[in-house]
Amino acid sequence: MPQQDAAVHPRPGAATPAPRRTKIVATIGPASEDPRTLEAMIEAGMDMARLGLAHGPVEQSIEKLQAIRAAADRAGRLVGIMADLPGPKIRAGSFPNEGCQLDDGAVVTLQQRAGPSDAMHITVADDYPGLLVGLEPGDLIGLGDGAVTIVVEGGNGDVVEARVRTGGLVRGRPGVNLPPERFNAPSPTADDLRLLAAMTEAGVDAAAISFVRTAADVQAVRDAVGPDGPMLIAKIETPSAVEDLDAIVQVSDAVMVARGDLGVRLALEDVPHVQKRIIRLGVSWGRPVITATQMLESMVQSPSPTRAEVSDVANAVLDGTSALMLSAESAVGRDPVNAVATMARIATRAEREFDYLGWGTSLGRQQTAMAEDAPPRLRIDAAISAAAWRAATDADASAIICATRSGATARSISRFRPVIPLLAVTPSPRTARQLSVAWGVQVVLDDEERSSTDDIVCIAVERAVAAGVCGPGDIVVVIAGSPREPDPATDVLRLVRVH
Repeated sequence: MPQQDAAVHPRPGAATPAPRRTKIVATIGPASEDPRTLEAMIEAGMDMARLGLAHGPVEQSIEKLQAIRAAADRAGRLVGIMADLPGPKIRAGSFPNEGCQLDDGAVVTLQQRAGPSDAMHITVADDYPGLLVGLEPGDLIGLGDGAVTIVVEGGNGDVVEARVRTGGLVRGRPGVNLPPERFNAPSPTADDLRLLAAMTEAGVDAAAISFVRTAADVQAVRDAVGPDGPMLIAKIETPSAVEDLDAIVQVSDAVMVARGDLGVRLALEDVPHVQKRIIRLGVSWGRPVITATQMLESMVQSPSPTRAEVSDVANAVLDGTSALMLSAESAVGRDPVNAVATMARIATRAEREFDYLGWGTSLGRQQTAMAEDAPPRLRIDAAISAAAWRAATDADASAIICATRSGATARSISRFRPVIPLLAVTPSPRTARQLSVAWGVQVVLDDEERSSTDDIVCIAVERAVAAGVCGPGDIVVVIAGSPREPDPATDVLRLVRVH
C-alpha cells in the first residue's frame, strides 16, 4: 500500500495492512509529465517528485512543478517537489532519441565542441574550456549514471581517443564523469544559484545540491536562499564529500547517496559500504537519506525488475534508508506508474523484516552526538525525541504524535524508526510536503492558531483520532513546544490516554 493511500496506521488487531514507511522519490521526465500519468504515479506511491534542472529551460521545470501540484490536489495528497541542481556537470552532445549502443571494446573519440554525439564520436559541451587537455591514458570516464565507461588511450587534448570498457545504451545528453583530479570546478555554480532562485520563488520544497565536496558548499547555498528557503539535500557523489561526510550531514537537511557518480569515482567494491555508512550517519542525525541510481534500471525497458535489483532495493530498506529514488525508470521508462508501484511493493515487503527495536535501541545507546556548539534548541529537540521513543516503547504506546512547524522534530523522532505510527501535526503545507521523504512520518495539516501548549496537545490528539491512528483507551506519546516562544523548541513530552 502506498505511504499516503491512507492517513492512518492501524492499531494492533486491525485488519488493514500498515502503510509503507520508506518513501519513494520519482524523477519526472518525458515519460511521466502527462497529468494523468502524474496522478497515477501519486496513487501508486510517489511521495516526492524530482525535477532535474540540467534539461531544458527553468520555465519548463516551473510548468512541471505546477502540473505536479495540480495532480497532487486532484489525488488529495501532499507530494513534495525536489529541484535537482545541475552543478558543475559536464554533458555530452545529444545522442539520437532512440539512443546509441556503445559496444564493449569499441573505439570512440571525444571532442569538446558543439554538436550531436553518436556511437563513434562523443561531443562534450564547451562550458569549461580546455576540459580534455589534462586527460591521460588510463583515465576512466563514466557516461550517464556510470553504467557505461570508457578508458582514455591517447589524443592531443582537442580530440581524445578512448575505448569502451563497459558498454550499454546511451541517450539524451548524459553526464560525462571525468576523474575528480582532472576536473575541479566549484559547486554551487552561478547557474545553480540562478536556477534555485527561480524555483524557490515558484515554491519548490527541496533542492538537491550536486557534486558537494565539503560542508562549505552546502552552506554557500543556504546563505544564498536564506533561512526560509527550501530544504537542502546534499548529494554525496565525490570522494571529498565522503571524507567530509560528518560535517556535510550536520549542515544539510537531508542527504542523497548518488551511487552512479560514486561508482565512477570510488572503487566499485567500496560503494555498498559507503552507502551503509551514509545511511547510518544521516539517519542518526535526523537527516532523511535518499538512496538513488539504478535501483530498478531494467524497468526502463522491461515490465519487471531483475532479481538483483529487487534485492538491492530491499537491502537499502533493511539498511535503514529513508527514501528510494527512481531516475530513468520514471523519467524515460516504458511504464513509470508500474516502476513506482513495483518499488512500493518491494519496500513494503522488506519493511516486514526490519529490526525496529534493535535499530532504536542501538541508536539510543549511541546517544547521537550533537555538535558541542549546536544551538540549545537542537540539543533539546534531540533529547526530547529520544525520550519520546523510549517512553513509547516502555508504555506500549499506540502512536507518537508530534506537533511541529518546521518538521525538524518529526525527523528527529523518525531516526529511531519507531514500530508504532508516527504522526506529525503541522500548520505548514510546505513542512508537510518536506516530510514526504522522512521515514514513516504521516502528516495531518492543522492551520489554526493555538494559544497554549495544552491546546496544541489536545488538538494533536484529536487530529490523530480523526485520522484513525489511535482510539479510545489507547496511550499515545505527544511532543510539542510553546507557541509563545520566539524560537520555539520541542520541550514538552506527555503520555496521554485517549478518551
